[in-house]
Amino acid sequence: MDLDRPYDRLGALARELWLPGLVCSAGRSAERLAQLHLWGEALARGELPEAALDFGDPDALAALREAIGELDLPALCRGVPALARQVLRTLLWHLDRIVDHQPALDRRAAIARAAADFHAEWQVEKAGWEEQLALLRDLGDLAALRWDELRGRLAAREWREAQRLAALLEHLQPLAELIDTLGRSEHHPPRSRTPAPQRAAADTALPLVERETRLPDAPGELRGIRHSDRIERMLGSEALQIRHPVLHKLWRARLAESRLLTYESEAVLIERVPDPGGRARAATAVADATLQRGPIILAVDTSGSMRGAPEQIAKAVVLQALRVAHRERRGCLLIAFGGPGELVERDLHPPGATAAGVDALLELIGQSFDGGTDVQAPIERAVMRLGEQRWSSADLLIVSDGEYGCTPATLEQLDAARRDLGLRVQGILVGDRETLGLLDTCDDVYWLRDWRRYTGATPQREGFVPVHTASLTALYFPNALTPRAAATAARRPQM
Repeated sequence: MDLDRPYDRLGALARELWLPGLVCSAGRSAERLAQLHLWGEALARGELPEAALDFGDPDALAALREAIGELDLPALCRGVPALARQVLRTLLWHLDRIVDHQPALDRRAAIARAAADFHAEWQVEKAGWEEQLALLRDLGDLAALRWDELRGRLAAREWREAQRLAALLEHLQPLAELIDTLGRSEHHPPRSRTPAPQRAAADTALPLVERETRLPDAPGELRGIRHSDRIERMLGSEALQIRHPVLHKLWRARLAESRLLTYESEAVLIERVPDPGGRARAATAVADATLQRGPIILAVDTSGSMRGAPEQIAKAVVLQALRVAHRERRGCLLIAFGGPGELVERDLHPPGATAAGVDALLELIGQSFDGGTDVQAPIERAVMRLGEQRWSSADLLIVSDGEYGCTPATLEQLDAARRDLGLRVQGILVGDRETLGLLDTCDDVYWLRDWRRYTGATPQREGFVPVHTASLTALYFPNALTPRAAATAARRPQM
C-alpha cells in the first residue's frame, strides 16, 4: 500500500500546478490530481479535454469546460505547454472561488459566476496572442518555455520589432523563395539516369523577359499637374475663364505661352522581348534547382552603411531564415560582421534548444548596425564551419550593401570550398550598385532595387530608384572586372 496516495500523483504534474492542484476545493483530490496532467496534455495538443475528466465535480467542470471551448483556448495552447499550464492554473483558481460565492449565491449560480469570471479574464488575456504565437511557433519549439519566459519574450521591444519585420516579409516574397532553395541536402528533382537529348543552343528560342516603357503625356496614370497648352487636359478652373468677359483674354494669353494648368499623365507599356542572357540563366537555374533544402549559413553585414532600410531588410532575412530552418528542421548559422574584430556567430537552430536561437534573433533585432566592413573574417569562418559534418552541405548567403572588397587569399579559400565541397555563395544586394568585392565573392547577386521603399515603419507604394542597373561597373568600366566578376554580373537576377 502506498502511504503517499493520492499525493504521489503530483510527480506527473509540472511544479507550478502543485499548489493550485492541492488547495482547490472543487471535486476530490485523488481524481483532480490524477486528471490534471491529462487536461494539460489535451490542451497542448490543441484539443478540448474529455467531459469524463471532471475532477469529481461534473457540474462545475462542465461549465468551465464550455467556457474554454467558447474561447477556443485549445487552439491557442497547441504546442505551447506553458500556456496550457497557465490556463489550468486559472481554471483551478476560479473553481476554488465557487465556495466563496456561497451562501450569497446558490451552487448553480456560484458555478455560473465562476465560469463567467473565467471567460471574462481570458477574453482579455488572449487578445492579440493568436498572431504573436503564430509567429513564435514558426521560430522555435515552445515546449521548454515557462510561462514567465513566454510572456517576457512577447512583451519585449525586440519582439514587437520582429512582428513588424514579419509583416515586411509579406512584401519581400522573392527573398523567402531564395532562402527556400539554399543548401544541398536534397535533390529536386532526382537526376535521370538517361539524360534527355538537348537541343542546340542556336536552335532554342530565346526566353522572353518583360520590358517596361514609360510614355509621358499618353493616357494613363495621373502623375500631377503641370503647365502646357494641351486644351483637352486643362483643369476645370481654367475652362471657367473661357466664357468670362474679362478672364478669357487672360486664358488666351496663357494658352499662347503654354502656361495653362493641365493634368500630367503617363502610360506604362509592358512588352515581352527576347532576353539575350536568358539561356545562361535558365541553365544555371536548372542546375541549381537539383540541390536544395540544406543548412543555411548567413553572413549579415552590420556595418554603419547598412543603417536604415538595408538594416531592416537584413534583419527580415534573418527572421525568414530561422522560420524556414525551424519549419524544415534545417541548421541555420548566423555570422554578423562589421569592422575588424567585430564578428558575432550564433547558431539560430541548435538541435534540441531552439529557444536559444530565438534569443539570438531577438538580440540581433534589438541592436543597431554601426562600424566598418571587414568581410574576410566571416567568409573564412564560414569556410571553416563547412568542414564540420553538420554544415558540410550548407550554402552561404551574404546580405550586404556591397561596400566591401575581398583579398586574393579569401577568394582562393572560397574557390577551394566550391571545388571540394560544392559550396554555392548567394548575395543579396541592398544598395544601388555592385562592387568588385561582391561580384568576386558571390555566384549570383540578387539586387533588391527598390530597397528605399522600406525606410519607414510601413513599406511605401513606390520607391525611388536612382539607377537603372546595379552593374554600373560592368557597364562603364568592363575592363576592370575579373573573369569571375564578369560571369557573376552576366547572370545577375533582380528582385
